Amino acid sequence: MVTDSLSNAVSKRFRVADLDLAVQVRNPTGKPCLLFAHGFGQTGGAWNGAASALAAAGCRCVTYDARGHGESDRVARGADSAGADSAGGYQMDQFADDMLRLAAAQPQPPILVGASMGGLLGMVIAGEVRPVPFRALVLVDITPRWETAGVERILGFMQAHPDGFADYTEAAERIAAYQPQRRERKSEQQLRPLLRKGSDGRLRWHWDPALLAGGMVDESERYQPRLLAAAAKIGIPVLLLSGARSDVVSRTTVDEFLRLVPQAQHIELPQATHMLAGDANDAFTREVIHYVQGLDSPAMPRHAGVVQP
Repeated sequence: MVTDSLSNAVSKRFRVADLDLAVQVRNPTGKPCLLFAHGFGQTGGAWNGAASALAAAGCRCVTYDARGHGESDRVARGADSAGADSAGGYQMDQFADDMLRLAAAQPQPPILVGASMGGLLGMVIAGEVRPVPFRALVLVDITPRWETAGVERILGFMQAHPDGFADYTEAAERIAAYQPQRRERKSEQQLRPLLRKGSDGRLRWHWDPALLAGGMVDESERYQPRLLAAAAKIGIPVLLLSGARSDVVSRTTVDEFLRLVPQAQHIELPQATHMLAGDANDAFTREVIHYVQGLDSPAMPRHAGVVQP
């Protein structure tokens, strides 16, 4: 185990069915426990600001890199666990099983904070697995049905640079063009965990290319009926945080979700796109802290609505 003195996080490896995941724990003795699950193409580092703030507020905060992402292992190429030929063997159920194992390893059922892919996996588990391994769900700009154009924009960026970048400056320029709402460009220090230098000297993204080359993206579309059915069976408390400028979640998809999960609360962050924790981390963190504290104070619910900037 290694402690990062800057974030006060303990890094360790966690064994799942067929590989090791990179996990970070902040405030290990804190309560309640929050398990953070990032989106497709991200790493656990996407939660650094929020997890550090919530750990300082007294919570145990666990972040991790999903399989094939960041510092976690990649699936061996050639065949999946069932023996079928696959591009790296990546399947949605593998990611869900990893999340289940991490949740079960916590000292108490965690509150899952899931963005995009992480939220979808959390919904399936909360709707299908009994007993439910989570105390509550915080879904970050994701609903069982999503806007196709927004997802296609994300995948388009992920697929746009197969040959990588000459240096960190070029990478920062491409990210700035993709995220024009961000005022500051990413520094080399911020980019180092997200890029890997190849034998040709070029920098490429941290994720396994097999994630995009295989059928996992198509599988997510086929997942929608299962997601809708699972959402209708969720019985634990739920907070949906969405970005007013998101092109992945819309008023239509949010309304459908609230009909399926009537106990859910919904808060919209006006300055955020799909990347809530990156666009409006302070507002995002305040809402999560308020919600977590409110789970122990049911007499003081937070009304759904729009958060003022």
